[in-house]
Amino acid sequence: MPVSRETIPVSFTVRSDGIISVIIRTLNEERHLDQLLTAISAQALPETLDVEVVVVDSGSTDSTLQICARHNCRMVYIQKKEFSFGRSLNLGCAAARGVFLVFVSGHCIPQDERWLANLVAPLRTRRRIRYTYGRQLGGDTTKFSEHQIFNKYFPNESRIPQEGFFCNNANAALTAQTWDKYRFDESLTGLEDMELAKRLLEDRLEVAYVADASVFHLHDESPQQVRLRFEREAIALQRIMPEIHISFLDFARFLITSISVDLRQALARRGLMRNFREILVYRTMQFWGAYVGNHSHRKLSRQRKEQYFYPTRRDR
Repeated sequence: MPVSRETIPVSFTVRSDGIISVIIRTLNEERHLDQLLTAISAQALPETLDVEVVVVDSGSTDSTLQICARHNCRMVYIQKKEFSFGRSLNLGCAAARGVFLVFVSGHCIPQDERWLANLVAPLRTRRRIRYTYGRQLGGDTTKFSEHQIFNKYFPNESRIPQEGFFCNNANAALTAQTWDKYRFDESLTGLEDMELAKRLLEDRLEVAYVADASVFHLHDESPQQVRLRFEREAIALQRIMPEIHISFLDFARFLITSISVDLRQALARRGLMRNFREILVYRTMQFWGAYVGNHSHRKLSRQRKEQYFYPTRRDR
């Protein structure tokens, strides 16, 4: 399905070859934002490159805006009724001045000072690579099952380029030239990164996974938020890969298998009793959300849209 461009802003920004634009979507990100912005300012970059931070805020009521002001971030604002994940990124990209556009979640922390240089390196050196994404690691408070998900989708070996169009905007980079041509689909309830990456591969361009561009991704979600995240992603996946269907039997099989694997891993790490209930709850919410989202064909109600696009706590 072609991307609707009716609401996608046209960029009149003058791009600079010497700038990397880091774009952050925020909603009440005070917990980790200062640490993220401090880490960005400490990045080791070639002398020919500089960095700017563009924050797209969708109504923060905590100290997020004050933290951004202290770090001299460029601010873009989006109203609640206008928000979607693709829309907010398009606004940030339109305002950015760099030839490289980097996306990072407001609750991610770069692992080291080489994160940014490593993430954009394939974009600078490989003509056909237009989109990169880096490794994601859990922290001390990350749920056990999410650690397992990170290990599966973000291994410690790079793939430059990779096969397939998996990508994740919590830690990713795109050339501004590519964004100018393709833009993010604003109508999706999630997975706008994978949808764009799919179009790139269809045009025989390439995506790269950069393992040494690592961040700690620090989710702090309730079971309900976990379910909603996987539900809205499954709704988006219907558009991206309509051939995928999840039956109730699939739901039960995936659930039992994932719980069994997690429990064995927890036992091997001597954390079975500590993580037992958390594993059951997380995996149930994950696959129930995916099952419900895969079977949702109705138009989103206004209330449902707000749950997906504007959760009560940050999930960007």
